[in-house]
Amino acid sequence: MGAGVMKKPGGGGRRRRHRGSSAAMSEINVTPFVDVMLVLLIIFMVAAPLLTVGVPVELPDTAAAAMPTEEEEPLTITLTADGLLLIMNTEVSEAEFIPKLTAIASERTSNKVFLRADGAIPYEKVAQVMGALNAGGFNSIGLVTDADGPTFGGGN
Repeated sequence: MGAGVMKKPGGGGRRRRHRGSSAAMSEINVTPFVDVMLVLLIIFMVAAPLLTVGVPVELPDTAAAAMPTEEEEPLTITLTADGLLLIMNTEVSEAEFIPKLTAIASERTSNKVFLRADGAIPYEKVAQVMGALNAGGFNSIGLVTDADGPTFGGGN
């Protein structure tokens, strides 16, 4: 690939046993490596936004930091502006919400759940869903918001 043979300049010095002594060229050609890395970078930059699949929700802005990730994919409950209630990407009615939660809780090792609620949803509805999550066996509820929002101090 990048290795070759270079002849030593001959002329003086002692006579050696080998007539045409040559040394291996020890330079590596990095151009193909850089080309491949740039192509992979472009592929990942284009593909990364396509990997986020979910329900479109206008999340409220807060100054809270992101939560650490875990091994198991977190359970996500979504409240849309239309009043729809979704477990992951599946729409669920309010009557079958708690029975489905208890069935899901029995299969999962973690009791952590993320609640995504549209900013236009009244707080009362969000509190009712949080109570249902608690009744369904999920005690660790994380509220999902957009980062870099306004703070109480007036700064951004």
